[in-house]
Amino acid sequence: MIIGGGPAGFSSAIYAARANLDMLLLEDKILGGQVRNSYTIENYPGFKKVSGSELADIMQDQAESLGAKIDEFDVIERVEFSGEELIVETGDYIYKPEAVIIATGASPKKLPIPNEEKFSGKGVHYCAVCDGAMYQDKVVAVVGGGNSALEEAEFLTKFASKVYIIRRYDYFKGEKAMLEAVENNPKIEILYNEDLVNVEGSNFVEKAIIRNTKDNTEREIDLEAVFGYIGTEPKTELFKDYIKTTKTGYIVTDENMRTNVKGVFAAGDVREKEFRQITTAVADGTIASLAAEKYIVEKRRDK
Repeated sequence: MIIGGGPAGFSSAIYAARANLDMLLLEDKILGGQVRNSYTIENYPGFKKVSGSELADIMQDQAESLGAKIDEFDVIERVEFSGEELIVETGDYIYKPEAVIIATGASPKKLPIPNEEKFSGKGVHYCAVCDGAMYQDKVVAVVGGGNSALEEAEFLTKFASKVYIIRRYDYFKGEKAMLEAVENNPKIEILYNEDLVNVEGSNFVEKAIIRNTKDNTEREIDLEAVFGYIGTEPKTELFKDYIKTTKTGYIVTDENMRTNVKGVFAAGDVREKEFRQITTAVADGTIASLAAEKYIVEKRRDK
C-alpha cells in the first residue's frame, strides 16, 4: 500500500505495478500533491517547461496504464503498525498490507501572524495557482525566500497590478535564474530585511504591517492579499505513535527509505532530508518501492 499521491507516491506506484505487485495507492485529497499547484516547472528532466497539473496528470496516467490501482479522496482514519500486522483503516475498508510506503508529503506552514485564521481565504492564502485569479488588478504580497516564493510572485503578476515580496533577510535561497527573472519584472518589488507582523482589514485584508529586521521600525502597506511560502510541515500525524520522526515531524529513514518499523517505508517530502525537489521525491519513491518489493519477497521466502 502506498499512502499519498504526489510524485513520490506515483513513482512508487509505477515501480510496484511493473513488479506485478498487488498494490493500492490511497490519496485523501486531489492527486498530484504540491506539484499540482505549481504553475510552471522548468527543472524536471525531459520537460523544458511543463505545468504542475500537466506533470501530475502524466504521472498518474503512466501509473494507471501499468496497472496501478489508485483511490482518490479516500481518507485514512487510523493506522496500526505494531505487532506482526500492518493495518490501514479507511471509512469503508480495513487493509492489512504486507508493506506500506508513506508518501504523504508536506503542507505549507501557516503564516505566524495574529490574524492568520481570521483572514484565511479572505486575503491570506498559500496557493497562488488556486487563488491568484481573485486579485485581478490588485496589490498583493508574497512572504518567503525560496524558489516557491519567487515562482509564485512571478505567477501572480499575471493578475495583480503589483506584487511585493516580503523577505526578512537580504538574500534569497532560490535559484539564481529565478531570482533574476523576479528582479527584472517591473510588477515586482522586493522588500529586503522586512518581516510580516500582521494583516488587518474589516471583512477582508486591506493592509499589511511589516517590521524592518535591522532597526525594528514598523510601517503599513496597502494591499489585498498575502501569500505565504515560508516552508512546509510534514503530514505525519497519523503515524507519530509508531514511526520515528525528527522534532519537526519528518520521518527518519535509512538510505533505502526504511523506517524503524519493519515493512514500513517513507518517501518524498515527508522524509527527513536536506533537499526537497520533485526529482528527489521521485527518486525516493523508486527506492522505497524496490525496497518494499525486496522486503515482501524475503518475508514470503522465510515463511
